[in-house]
Amino acid sequence: MKIVAGISLRGIKPCIWDKTSDYYLPQLQAIMVSYADFHASPKRRREAMEKGIHESLGIPKEVKLYLDNGAFYFISREGETPVKNYEEFVEKAKPDWFPIPQDFIPIPKMSREEQEKCFFRTMEMALNYQYGSYIPVIHVSNFLEDYVDEIKKHETLLAKPYIALGGIVPNLLRATKAMPYKKILESIHHVREEFKHQKLHIFGIGGTATIHLAALLGIDSVDSSGWRNRAARGMIQLPGTGERIIADLGKWRGRRVSQQEEEILKECPCPACYKYGLDGLKASGSFGFWNRATHNLWILLNEAELIKEHLNKKTYKDWYKGHLDNTTYRPLIEQLVKISL
Repeated sequence: MKIVAGISLRGIKPCIWDKTSDYYLPQLQAIMVSYADFHASPKRRREAMEKGIHESLGIPKEVKLYLDNGAFYFISREGETPVKNYEEFVEKAKPDWFPIPQDFIPIPKMSREEQEKCFFRTMEMALNYQYGSYIPVIHVSNFLEDYVDEIKKHETLLAKPYIALGGIVPNLLRATKAMPYKKILESIHHVREEFKHQKLHIFGIGGTATIHLAALLGIDSVDSSGWRNRAARGMIQLPGTGERIIADLGKWRGRRVSQQEEEILKECPCPACYKYGLDGLKASGSFGFWNRATHNLWILLNEAELIKEHLNKKTYKDWYKGHLDNTTYRPLIEQLVKISL
C-alpha cells in the first residue's frame, strides 16, 4: 500500500524528497498537494503551469505527485471550485494523479435529502469528466451503493485505473451523526469487492492504526497530512501506538511521552532522530517542526512496510497482537483479521 504524504505550499519544508536534505526519506513514493494552495497563490499557480508541477516544487519525477481538488476548502469558503481554472492547471502543470475537479462531500449530519444531492452532483461531475485521466470520487455515505451502481453503468468510468473514496474522515472522527465503525468498514469492503480491477485510494486516513484497516481492506493508497499536523502541535507518533506530546507548545492536550518511550526514541533510526536526537524533537520553531514531521512520516512509511511484509509472509495475525496497542481501532482490526486472513 502506497502512503501519499500530504504537503502544504504555505510551509513546504521539510523537503523529504531532497537527497541533499537532512530529512530525506528514500522510502517516499508520492506526495499530495491541494489545488486550493495554488488557487491561493497565483504566483505559484502560474509557475507550476509554466514549468510543470514537479520542477516548480523541486520534486524529482520518481516521486509521484498527487493533486487534491480542494473540494472541502472551496465549499467552506467560496462555495464552488473554479472548475475551468482547475482543468487548465491539470492540463499545463501535469500532476501524475488528479481527481475530478469537484466532489460534493456529504457531511454525516446532513439530512438524507442533502446527502442525495451531494451524490447527484458528484456523479454529474464524474460523468462530465469521464474521458481523460480524471479519477472519479465516491463517498462513504448513505448513498455509497448508489455510487457503485452508477459507476458500473458507464464503461468509461469502469475503465478508470483508480477510484477515490472520500467522506471517511468525518465518520472516523465521530462527527455528529457519524456512521458506526462497522458500517464504514462494510462500505469500504463493498467497494473493494465491486471494483476488483481498479486501484482504490482513500483520502485522509493515513495514521499508524488506520493504515492497518486500509491494508486489510485491500486499499492501494492512502494520503495523510497528519504527520505534519501532529508535528505542528508538538506531537510525535510511535510505532504500533498513538501520538504523544513531546514539545510543550502551550495549548495542545494529550498524552505525554513517557521516560520509557524516550529511551525507545533515542534508538530511532529515522533521519531526524539519527542526526538531532531528542533535542531536535523537543525543539520549538521551524527546526522542531521539521524534526517531528520527518519522524512522524518515517514511522508511517515504516509501519506500512511492516504491514506489507507480515501480510505477504502470512504472519500478520500473530504479529499485530504484540505490535499494535491502539485501543480505538484494534477491535476493528481484529474483526477484519477474522474476515480476510
